[in-house]
Amino acid sequence: MSSFVPGLQLSRDFYTEVVRPLVAGVPHSAALIGAGSEVLAFDTERSAGRGWGPRVVLFTAAGLAQEVGEAVGRGLPEVFGGYPTVSGGGSGVVVADPGEWFAGRLGFDPGRGVGVLDWLSAPWQRLAEVTSGEVFHDGLGVLEPARAALRWYPADLWRYVLAVQWRRLAQEESFPGRCGEVGDDLGSAVLTAGLAREVMRLALLMRRRYPPYSKWLGSGFARLSGAAELGDALSRAVAAREWRERERHLGRAYERVAALYNRVGLAGPLEAPVRGLSGRPFQVIGAGRFADALAAAVTDPVVAALPPAGSVDQFAGSADVLTCPERCRAVTRAVLGL
Repeated sequence: MSSFVPGLQLSRDFYTEVVRPLVAGVPHSAALIGAGSEVLAFDTERSAGRGWGPRVVLFTAAGLAQEVGEAVGRGLPEVFGGYPTVSGGGSGVVVADPGEWFAGRLGFDPGRGVGVLDWLSAPWQRLAEVTSGEVFHDGLGVLEPARAALRWYPADLWRYVLAVQWRRLAQEESFPGRCGEVGDDLGSAVLTAGLAREVMRLALLMRRRYPPYSKWLGSGFARLSGAAELGDALSRAVAAREWRERERHLGRAYERVAALYNRVGLAGPLEAPVRGLSGRPFQVIGAGRFADALAAAVTDPVVAALPPAGSVDQFAGSADVLTCPERCRAVTRAVLGL
């Protein structure tokens, strides 16, 4: 039997048994949020290495972080739960000012409000990291309001991001068949895998879940209730050996997300079955219809005026961009004209 303890439980116990007594009498908030597979509950025994162990982000009032951090550092045991409390040159307790910590992760402080640029320049992975995990104690009264503010997009921005995601399907949905028709089976397979990825992200977005980055996308998708048939269709499409079979399974997947679109009800209902592409022997869902309907339902003039590029995840795929808030904000301003 495995003795592995999930990182969230380990860190909760670490705070309760070790950290909290060390800061008794000091106003603070404490949580396990931010980077780390344990924050999204994707950690396994394989995670228990490379600095993995008991961790707490401890928030204090402005100007106290250094003093509290030094006091906590002196009181930490070397080991907790069988794991070192200091690893890779850093402590298992990070002490920070709340506004500075959020700005460092996202590029802005949600305690001061969240604007259009803030929403669209924040990568989905980062938004998932700060709204997942667990708050162990919120004595400062700042973490829960900040997390609530970031829980999900405002309605019109949700429509906008979904419209762009549907448009990504519209741009390539006929291409696996076209590649297959000219004998480019590798190209057809690669395009099918890419479309499957976009469908997974679309399904997560429609279910109000921030899609995690590539390593955890499949795991996050698999947690969606009621997604078994959609997952089966996508798996069969990716595993198919011939373009017509890929097209058939992709069609099943498209019909599932089209039905989900109608249930979500952010725009007027549309017919869900796949149909032939005009003048060509390929079956498509006509994803542009869904993008257009969602865009037309946006009432906020600022959001309605945005170019159809979406959030930073939808037009930038470089990890060197998506892990740097300053770069995310710079490219988002440039692409969207904000």
